[in-house]
Amino acid sequence: VLVNDLPMRIRLLRPLIIALALIFAACGAGASSSHSSAQAATALSVTVPRTATVTVSSATQGRPIAPGFVGLSIELSAVQRYAGTSPGALNPVFLQLVRNLNPAQSPVLRLGGDSTDLTWWPVTGMRQPIAVRITLTPAWMRVISAMTRALSARLIPGIDLEAGSTKLASAEARAFASAVPAGSIAALELGNEPELYAQFTWGRSGKLGRPRPYGPPQYDSDVTTFASVLPPLPLAGPALGAPSWFLKLRQFIASAPRLAVITLHRYPLQECYVPKSSPKFPTIANMLAPAATTGEANSVAPYTRLAHAHRLAIRIDEMNTVSCGGAPGVSDAFASALWATDALFEMARVGVDGVNIHTYPGATYELFTFKQVNGKWVGTVKPEYYGLMLFAQAAPPGSRLLAVNISRHGGVKAWATRAPDGSTRVTLANHSPTAQTITLKTPSSVATAT
Repeated sequence: VLVNDLPMRIRLLRPLIIALALIFAACGAGASSSHSSAQAATALSVTVPRTATVTVSSATQGRPIAPGFVGLSIELSAVQRYAGTSPGALNPVFLQLVRNLNPAQSPVLRLGGDSTDLTWWPVTGMRQPIAVRITLTPAWMRVISAMTRALSARLIPGIDLEAGSTKLASAEARAFASAVPAGSIAALELGNEPELYAQFTWGRSGKLGRPRPYGPPQYDSDVTTFASVLPPLPLAGPALGAPSWFLKLRQFIASAPRLAVITLHRYPLQECYVPKSSPKFPTIANMLAPAATTGEANSVAPYTRLAHAHRLAIRIDEMNTVSCGGAPGVSDAFASALWATDALFEMARVGVDGVNIHTYPGATYELFTFKQVNGKWVGTVKPEYYGLMLFAQAAPPGSRLLAVNISRHGGVKAWATRAPDGSTRVTLANHSPTAQTITLKTPSSVATAT
């Protein structure tokens, strides 16, 4: 797979077709797994003249890529903007774009974000909370149900915690549980980024979401209390974005009932409150720097090991390029496709079970937009989406990462996977501002390559 923000000149040692993937098959129609050990001696070598030598071995590493690894995080307020308002006439363009990221898989859709704590299902005898601006309705739920059924999706719905009402949370959770197909809720996620509850006002209420001090112990207590009134479904959490709170994950795991999925958020760059001199300031150079991909993955690696030690899944269930909605000229540049592919590979490297890329109308990092023309849906796909689709094709479910050695990389990144059928896929990405001439060498044992 070759992706570049600049033109790339390609020279091949034998006729190959450069498509979305370089797929190398073992010689012979009936090649078995025993061929892997023989192939180790003739490892695939990819040479970038004067820049880098990339050697891919047959040694696998890490966990298999899980089905539904590439998920989406969609604000509740965006569901009807994307899927449509009629459960009988859903937006087919949106549905296909989701399927492209999960071929022959059940996509994992997280429904929430900032909208999680600004949403409610009306409760008899309760006034609408002052900060709530999204009222879920039966019609809204029918669209979510139809979308879930059409995609065979697994859902992680966000449940309002910041409102501080167990009645509200219970009503919302039960509305989801009764509306969507049985078994389609992977987990209920209580609240969104609780580390901000005592830092910023709750919506337009003019009041903090929680009185200070509010830290991990108080949040853990809230989750325990609220979980007792929810339907008996698995829970996801703590939906954190602050590394300082990550340190308290062990206590959260011990206190949260029915916990099934650890959820964390990562944005390598930040539009708000960051000086231009900061490595987190949104520029293309910062977005393509190792800190924005390798660094972000390394920051969650200890918690991935912790989750798996407790037999829990872990998802980065909200991630994109730049927090605060993205940055024009960065989040919407084609360089964001390079970031997306690399960031997903890096998260897979450290053992994350899945990533949900965040999107909503109006965000600079929005993956796609839709409109209706003469009664038909028309979609516009943004650059970052292509990076996600590239990963989906380069790392199908069940595939394992292969060990890759790079000398004098010069800005070229390389990844390789071995699929369950024995095929090897190699991904090359040029993160440098200079076009590269790529020479691809295949071992003699390779019969065909695409």
